[in-house]
Amino acid sequence: MPLQIFHRPEYDLITEGFDTFVKAGAVAEAIADMDPDTTDTTVELVPPTPATDGELAAVHGHDYLEALATGEPRDLAESNGLPWDPELLPTVAASTGGVRDAALTAWRTGAHTGSLSSGLHHAGVGGGAGFCTVNGLVVAARAVLDAGAGRVLVLDLDAHCGGGTAGLIDGIDGIEAVDVSVIGYDRYESRPDARLTLVAEPADYLPSIELALDSIDAPDGIDVVLYNAGMDPHEHAGGVRGITTQVLRDRERLVFEWAARVGVPVAFVLAGGYRSARFDLDDVARLHLLTVRAAARDAPATGGRSVERAGG
Repeated sequence: MPLQIFHRPEYDLITEGFDTFVKAGAVAEAIADMDPDTTDTTVELVPPTPATDGELAAVHGHDYLEALATGEPRDLAESNGLPWDPELLPTVAASTGGVRDAALTAWRTGAHTGSLSSGLHHAGVGGGAGFCTVNGLVVAARAVLDAGAGRVLVLDLDAHCGGGTAGLIDGIDGIEAVDVSVIGYDRYESRPDARLTLVAEPADYLPSIELALDSIDAPDGIDVVLYNAGMDPHEHAGGVRGITTQVLRDRERLVFEWAARVGVPVAFVLAGGYRSARFDLDDVARLHLLTVRAAARDAPATGGRSVERAGG
């Protein structure tokens, strides 16, 4: 079956904005231009249903959502660190819906999926942070649990720590996070359901990820992995010297081979990855194709395990 990746034009309503918003379109174009001979399955872009007000309100506070909608108070509306835009809430509702639809599709079919969504894991209950506005990872995880799943893993390999996610899942049975970062922004104290590794040396990056994955208890009991597949560890895309394109290619292979070994479907999102003096938007998009190619290469031939949709 095709690798379904969720995207719609509303992801890109803030056309002059930060890379978090504008790169989804560039990645969609890069996917459309992919050589089909380089993957083991076809890749299909699918429009998601935007997240509802109720789904957002289950994770974020009323005052914060009002600020996103109206722009006031301005400091709260811009707590993500970016200028407020009237299209902000429709944009993040669309991209959050993509994470949710990818997660539900992965759980229901047993096949890998993805969404061209970014700017998720720093957002907390009462505000945004670090270019993240709505925590679509937690919205999606809650949706999968509500649909009948028992265990969701958030695998966070963005350059930065996912403190927003860790705070939001605290006390929610069935959601856990494994977080391997190279930059200490948004760091938090590890606990059994949110385990953080902060890597100091580039040479330790891949071994630390492998160790973190191998340390997961009973991984075959996970229903779906939400993979925050940041490309910002890359030395030219926001990360640290020594983490190259080949390192990230090896990382994606490691993640999807682990998923195949334990028999769990992955729903990935883009996460971080930014332009720099040495990297333009097309370069960033090509980095994100590493995730797409790895998911397509290791996509289960028959969709893997499947479950009945809730309600029949």
